[in-house]
Amino acid sequence: MSAPMTGAAVRGRSLDSALQIAAVVAASLFVAVSARFSLPIPGTPVPLSMQNFAVLLVGLSLGSRRGFIALALYLAEGAAGLPVFAPVGAPGILRFAGPTAGYLIAYPFVAAFAGYIFERGKRTFTRAAMAAIASELLLFACGISWLYVLTHSFARALSFGLYWFIFAEVIKVMLAAGIVRSWQGFFHRNIQN
Repeated sequence: MSAPMTGAAVRGRSLDSALQIAAVVAASLFVAVSARFSLPIPGTPVPLSMQNFAVLLVGLSLGSRRGFIALALYLAEGAAGLPVFAPVGAPGILRFAGPTAGYLIAYPFVAAFAGYIFERGKRTFTRAAMAAIASELLLFACGISWLYVLTHSFARALSFGLYWFIFAEVIKVMLAAGIVRSWQGFFHRNIQN
């Protein structure tokens, strides 16, 4: 009787592992699709993109570890030359030397940070919004730091990498927090029924 139970447990773990891998791969592809929704802004080399929204949503949805892995996979896909980055900018690994490199390199850490904060307490809209805001601060600190390295001017780095984006980022934060809370409510109700 213990042999069939062991086999079922192994199959259950294998299925769970396969679902976890599929979720991570799907999340990296979601970020890639979101990157295609990009708008170049005159006066700055950094485009307005839906990538940040996707990164926040992945981190809040998958948690710190899987969120980090999904975004590390996304960067590996881009470095390998797959067309996963926003269409504005250098292709492949050259993107990591361009003006958006600071943001890109921060993505795994941003997703992990959002997931870490959100999974460490009651999963409310407020907690999701706080996690997303804190993660956005990390993202923009990294992005602006890299722009400072390129421009040697803090004022230009802020002009290129922050001012144009504040309003859109507030919307992305609220949208990501609202969506993740809606998903949780939906899945919680369906599990109980």
